[in-house]
Amino acid sequence: MPQAERQSNLIYLTLAGMQDQYDVIIIGGGPMGLACAIELQKAGLSHVILEKGVLVNSLYNFPANMTFFSTSKLLEIGGVPFISHRDKPTRSEALEYYRRVSEKWTLNLRLYEEVLEVKAGGGEFEVRTTKGLYKSRSVVAATGFYDLEVKMNVPGEALPKVSHYYKEAHPYVGQDVLVVGAANSACQVALDIWSKGANTTMLIRSGEIYRGVKYWIKPNIENRIKEGSIKAFFHARLLEIEEDRVLIETPEGKIHLPNDFVLAMTGYKPNYKFLRMLGIEIGDDEYSSPCYDPETLETNVRNLYLAGVVCGGLKTNRFFIENSRSHAEAIVGHMLTRFQEEVASGDEEIS
Repeated sequence: MPQAERQSNLIYLTLAGMQDQYDVIIIGGGPMGLACAIELQKAGLSHVILEKGVLVNSLYNFPANMTFFSTSKLLEIGGVPFISHRDKPTRSEALEYYRRVSEKWTLNLRLYEEVLEVKAGGGEFEVRTTKGLYKSRSVVAATGFYDLEVKMNVPGEALPKVSHYYKEAHPYVGQDVLVVGAANSACQVALDIWSKGANTTMLIRSGEIYRGVKYWIKPNIENRIKEGSIKAFFHARLLEIEEDRVLIETPEGKIHLPNDFVLAMTGYKPNYKFLRMLGIEIGDDEYSSPCYDPETLETNVRNLYLAGVVCGGLKTNRFFIENSRSHAEAIVGHMLTRFQEEVASGDEEIS
């Protein structure tokens, strides 16, 4: 019997053939969830990917005309070539690429299936979703951070005209739009809606555009502000949002601005409630980093792993697809080592 097959068979010998029983359950169907599933297939381990939305849900919710900062080569997983028309691929090209990856590797995907509860005990995990119940020896959480926005916590934030996500410029043609933020997303959004005819104003807490804004974006937004095409208030903060205006505070005092829409590009954060439900401890550092071993990606919960950008906590610019692809190999490598150790110690038997 091949070693990879023996590794898979040893895990649930007594439960062989049971429905919804897998070696590993992966929570999250983004690029890192797919990468982990691919490595598991290579190792001969069974898997299921549970994704509450669409395939690569976070990428799907990116702006419609978004271009990645990275090259297509750096976004490749599973040995599948990523061919794009230009050096930096678009959102639509990435969606098609990861669809082809999942098809090529025949990954076991369960889309539109949200995880509701995870219980650990007796050397296994029990995962309850909106559609069923699953059991496994190990769990990988590759949940990202794009599902929860960082709130501004101002009156009126719940109004329909306020959005923390941006899709395209067309709805804002001829409208008074306030863009909150000064990092990459805010600058891109401001330039995009301005170019399509929106009366665009930026609200910036500091005294300048964020220094880390990409080199091909920063001069453009700074020049538009300098010439007055895009109005910007620096050292300013939003106090209140009303139906037809906003109240802001500037160094010169409080100002009411006419307003039709607010695009709050204030960032996103991991689902800490979900991570705590999994039993993962959250550190007390400034980024509220989840606890895990950086070498193996295993958390404080035995056989529960983190993968991808969620590892960075609130420091959402620490991990990207291109610098976390190695997580999949590290996780599966550690799983195999542990399985071998358990066999050697007599915790598992092989027929």
